Amino acid sequence: MATISDVSRIAGVSKATVSRVINGTGPVKQSTRELVEAVMKELKYKPSSVAQALATKSGNSVGLVLSDFTGSYFGILLKQASDSSEKMGKQLLIADGHNIAERELAAVHSLVEKRCDVIVLYSRMLSTDQIIALNRSIDIPLINLGRQLPEEAGYSIAFDQQHAIALAVEHLIAQGHQKLLYLGPEATTPTSISRKEGFFQTTSKYPQLDGKVHHEPCAFGFVEGYESTKRLIERGFCCTAIVAGADDIAIGCIKAMNEKGIAVPETVSVIGIDNDPCSPFITPSLTTVDNPIQTMMARAMEVAQSLVAGHPAPTAEMIKGELIIRDSTKTLS
Repeated sequence: MATISDVSRIAGVSKATVSRVINGTGPVKQSTRELVEAVMKELKYKPSSVAQALATKSGNSVGLVLSDFTGSYFGILLKQASDSSEKMGKQLLIADGHNIAERELAAVHSLVEKRCDVIVLYSRMLSTDQIIALNRSIDIPLINLGRQLPEEAGYSIAFDQQHAIALAVEHLIAQGHQKLLYLGPEATTPTSISRKEGFFQTTSKYPQLDGKVHHEPCAFGFVEGYESTKRLIERGFCCTAIVAGADDIAIGCIKAMNEKGIAVPETVSVIGIDNDPCSPFITPSLTTVDNPIQTMMARAMEVAQSLVAGHPAPTAEMIKGELIIRDSTKTLS
């Protein structure tokens, strides 16, 4: 069965333009209208009642679906979304995906029913195929934040996770470290997969590290980093540097080491990813790679405003992080 996305793709116009043709709302060039109508006829496309309701009774709102609300990372994201939607003159409606694929899908559909003009999706659990199918099933623009996805899934803007891990690993290697430990989650979500793979792909490029790199499983979180490091210390470990899968893990790790009298960075260097707002204020201050989530959210909302205005979606974007050197890493003497 043909969808509005099929009509949009074949006609070479945005879904918003197709919607205006269907519902007779907003200005559309006669030539464009005729083209869209011809494509709909050829595909035997029949607009859904939901699509027509969306076009004629807009909720004047932006929908935001998050997989979770935990931590300062999502606080920064929410604050920027709120500021941007206010500048757009639209209400921000938020739904929680609860880190469950089915709940993320339900959250998106709940915002469709509320007649949002556009939906920004931060999904950890949905597969690429599920997001593509979702984008094809709804008649409003879908923006994917934090995931690199094909064009069929809607516009996406993502953080280059593997590049960030590579920056962290290469910084430690440049300091002379050859025994490295990755303290981070098993590869289950897009972020955890990319970060773990990035660690081992980068270290594999350096022959001097062969047999000297290890992974200690640890979920994201301050407590998780603290407890995992305590267990690691009790078992005994042999590394000169730890790459934490996120700053919250690194902060918990440093606390555990401080309590056990293991000096950071004199005995073990620690580096994180994300540049959490707490990172400069712990002792020692944390070397990390900045994850510009605020910039990414602001850009996503700019694209949202453009899509609502009927402009075509830009190509997918990938944002790279920047190494921030503080006091938790040290060159080996």
